[in-house]
Amino acid sequence: MDSQNHPNGHHSEKHLKSSDFITDVVIGMSDGLTVPFALAAGLSGAVSSNSIIITAGIAEIVAGCIAMGLGGYLAGKTEQEHYQSELKREYEEVERVPEREMEEVKEIFASYGISPHGQDILAKELASDKHKWVDFMMKFELGLEQPNPNRARNSALTIGTAYFVGGLLPLSAYLFTTTPEKGLLVSCIFTTICLFVFGYFKSKMTGQAPIKGALKVTMIGLIAAAAAFGIAKLVG
Repeated sequence: MDSQNHPNGHHSEKHLKSSDFITDVVIGMSDGLTVPFALAAGLSGAVSSNSIIITAGIAEIVAGCIAMGLGGYLAGKTEQEHYQSELKREYEEVERVPEREMEEVKEIFASYGISPHGQDILAKELASDKHKWVDFMMKFELGLEQPNPNRARNSALTIGTAYFVGGLLPLSAYLFTTTPEKGLLVSCIFTTICLFVFGYFKSKMTGQAPIKGALKVTMIGLIAAAAAFGIAKLVG
């Protein structure tokens, strides 16, 4: 395991902690790079004007920002409501059936190999503070952490912004080209690079193999675009 030495002789270990912000950026950016790119590719096989593709692309990006942002907001609110509901139930159980809750605490300590005598001592100490007791049960019995109260708002803004930025990248190629075919070619090159770079850093931040993750993200985006382009050509 990698470590760094401190001047005092101790060492600190580096561990990656994924954050809600990183998760939201990944959700928004991955969809933003893929969906508008696939739409533009599909339209490139069906229309003869870049202005149509740009107009449709911008409309899709705006709609996608709203939809993705709203989805992130609702997910954040649902997480908060679920936590508060379980918190209320735990407080009620601690008041109503404290003996059963004490046994559940002991079972948790037992799963860590603590002796029955140690379980009794720790459970009694924990039960002396009702709030810490409930907090312990929320974390170790239910596996729930108290969500950030601003989680819903932050998630909506982050996902929506990431989707907007991701969507503009493939669409920008049609702004300085003259035909959909040229726009698609430039967009493919530009988006492939963006997908690879995004996939690389996404994989690195989440502790996965960077090159393998980058290739996987790139292939998903290109397959989606190829499918959209092929269907548009077939229907046209």
